[in-house]
Amino acid sequence: MKSLVAFFSASGVTKKAAYDLSAAINADLFEIEPAVPYTSADLNWNDNNSRSTIESRDVASRPAIKNKVQNPGQYDVVFLGFPIWWYTAPRIINTFLEENDFAGKKIVLFATSGGSGLGDTATDLHASAPNATFISGKILNHYDSESLKNWAEQFL
Repeated sequence: MKSLVAFFSASGVTKKAAYDLSAAINADLFEIEPAVPYTSADLNWNDNNSRSTIESRDVASRPAIKNKVQNPGQYDVVFLGFPIWWYTAPRIINTFLEENDFAGKKIVLFATSGGSGLGDTATDLHASAPNATFISGKILNHYDSESLKNWAEQFL
């Protein structure tokens, strides 16, 4: 069974979790990079006019992605990671799901968060990949290598 760890990271926290997860289960790794990188001003949660705030309020927002997954159909399981923004995934995750055909694939969500859980994120994302099976995974703020591996292997 071939697996992919795909992730978007704004500050590096989710990137570390994705690298650790990929190493733990020997999965391919893919970083979802925005075509226009986010600046610290774009990520200012307290500014109603910041890019991330505007995107989060617009359910149709689909930030462009700079890179593409090579042959996404080769993967049986996709571990999809991101920071939680306003209680759900950033809109760039919708872009990623809509630009790749994950029909019949298992998508296991993982996230990092300053305080909230995954909540309804799996439900929120399902419309972007309606023929995939979503699994609301876990928040990976704190973990050790062995528990990370044991958690992930249940989905392989």
